[in-house]
Amino acid sequence: MEDTTRQYGQQEFNLPHDVVTLPSKGKFYKNKKKVLKVGYLTAQDENLLIGGNRNDSIINTLIKNKVYEPDFKVDELLESDMEAILIFLRNTAFGPDYGFTLTDPKTNTKFESTIRLDELNIKEPQIQPDSEGLFELKLPKSGSLLKCKLLNVGEMNELNRQFESYPQGITAPVVTGKLEKQIVSVDGNKSREDISKFIMALPISDSKYIRNTLSDCEPRLDLNREVTAPSGEKVNVRVTFGAEFFRPFF
Repeated sequence: MEDTTRQYGQQEFNLPHDVVTLPSKGKFYKNKKKVLKVGYLTAQDENLLIGGNRNDSIINTLIKNKVYEPDFKVDELLESDMEAILIFLRNTAFGPDYGFTLTDPKTNTKFESTIRLDELNIKEPQIQPDSEGLFELKLPKSGSLLKCKLLNVGEMNELNRQFESYPQGITAPVVTGKLEKQIVSVDGNKSREDISKFIMALPISDSKYIRNTLSDCEPRLDLNREVTAPSGEKVNVRVTFGAEFFRPFF
């Protein structure tokens, strides 16, 4: 554990913190930081966890408050790195045990099960980025050669806000909107207008290929676990993030 100092009004407080190793190893950040200083949850953070309403707002505020790196913008975090920070915050505040209420598939009765968050492994990708943090993809249907990037938390939040602003009954461009942010160039062409036209005519098989490949490119914590029900049947569970990740303790 280390101490860091922050300025609050006219007072200075020494804030205990630790370092969190990022699953991405900093490959996608300009400063290439592999670890970040992260503070521990405090009584002040309890106010946020108890009183907040929107899951995304709570998590974003929590991350911004607890990452003690003045030269690092938390909106630039990859989702996998943000998840690693959230797990650190929960483990150091409440311990690594994470409980589920599940249904036995054989008897249809409820049962409780617990996994340990400190035993989650990192799934290393088979495809590595170039020096700019980009991935080169050759599409199986159209044959086009793309350069794509992984979206960070800030970009994903921006997209979600845009999609949520669409009136009821109007279909939000969820797939094409995300592709427009992910695709950096098509056959060497970086024109945003040309890329937009390309996406509109993109075969579904190519769209799916981009989505699946980029998902496999990001180093991630393996959040899936298999537990055994009382009947002996196997049940798959997945750790999810949001206010409920912390709220069982309140």
